[in-house]
Amino acid sequence: MTLPQRRPASRSLVAESIAAELDGLLALADRARASAYPGDRPGRQPVHTAYVPADAYRPGLAAEWGRRAAAELASRLPGDAEFAEVMGVAPALAGDLRARVLAKLAAEPVEDLRLDFEDGYRAREAAAEDADARAAGAALARAAADGVAPPFTGVRCRSLEPGTRRRSIVLLDEFLGSLLASGPLPAGFVVTLPKVTAAAQVTAMARLCERLEQAHHLADGELRFEIQVETPQVILGADGAAELARCVHAARGRLTGLHYGTYDYSAALGIAAAYQSMEHPVADFARAVMQVAVAGTGVRLSDGSSNVLPEGGSQQVLAAWRLHARLVRRSLEHGFYQGWDLHPAQLVSRYAATFGFFREGLAQACERLRAILRAGRREPRDRGVPGEPEDSGHAAIMEEPATARALAGFVGRGLDCGALTEAELAGSTGLDRVRLDALRQADMPAR
Repeated sequence: MTLPQRRPASRSLVAESIAAELDGLLALADRARASAYPGDRPGRQPVHTAYVPADAYRPGLAAEWGRRAAAELASRLPGDAEFAEVMGVAPALAGDLRARVLAKLAAEPVEDLRLDFEDGYRAREAAAEDADARAAGAALARAAADGVAPPFTGVRCRSLEPGTRRRSIVLLDEFLGSLLASGPLPAGFVVTLPKVTAAAQVTAMARLCERLEQAHHLADGELRFEIQVETPQVILGADGAAELARCVHAARGRLTGLHYGTYDYSAALGIAAAYQSMEHPVADFARAVMQVAVAGTGVRLSDGSSNVLPEGGSQQVLAAWRLHARLVRRSLEHGFYQGWDLHPAQLVSRYAATFGFFREGLAQACERLRAILRAGRREPRDRGVPGEPEDSGHAAIMEEPATARALAGFVGRGLDCGALTEAELAGSTGLDRVRLDALRQADMPAR
């Protein structure tokens, strides 16, 4: 007797059945990932944060920093050859970069300004500190109203450790009350929370922001903050877990950035003062943890500062510029597009190194971006740099699906800070700013 042959089910029906089953199994994980990892945050990121004691701030301070920096550049580095050597940039670009730096110092010398009530501020009795907080808030309000405030501003409060918690709350309250008495919260305003040791402090900071919004009649979610990575406890918790990753997800959407604190962190690990630097291996480890913790979350990264200041005689100033320019370039190459500046003359090396980084990589980035756009960026392919002969010396590049986003991000950052212009963008890629930003945020199809 011959048994009837069983007809195989349609492959498409089997696949659809399995897919539906897996959709059910993974629904919770899919929702959690989408919520915790929304992707890069759109918009401009400043290339630096300049910070000043809160009681020293006045509305014209940013322009004053620019004038002082430009005067130092003119005095210490009168020629392009010296400029290239000290700033570590290609000699062929020196004249152009110098002109761009001077233009930046005149038009927008400080991108992000933090008024400091912590380490950079001389603590005094409570009534005097409260008066300083009110005066600083009023000064920032005047600067914003007069259009002379930097595009990004904020205040660094004290930590939420027991010894400084109450003063931190009071000073923030006084500052915000004075600031908001004369107008709205400035665009790009953020609070910096220092010396975080546990994710619970981030949760507490989110609650504090919520309560301050209610007290000062701000919109829900309007008050945002960044945290400084300055303690070993926030890198590795007592249970051996990465406490920093918990911090990133404990802020209920209010966290904007992680800022590395060079000297507090190094000192906490017992590094001798002479060797505390952004180049020390302990700094590289901490920053690597920071990068992994924020990847895909929309929280941004900032490197720390150099306390070797460009002051004194010419040799001291030039040595400080060489060091700072090298550190800025190193941070950029490692994916940290922001850092902290402590002195007006550091603006020279900040912008020289930053503009040099973007100008040196611009031609190849635009070539690759233009080639991907021509090809519809559907599939990767091996190729050299377009428009060059096969023996040009460039290795073949396998373009991955995320390459267009990365290239658009690089070009966009250069455009944001003034390293290139919109006319150069259009001439090099055929893109305008709107299309570049769309490409920067575009979801790439899976292969």
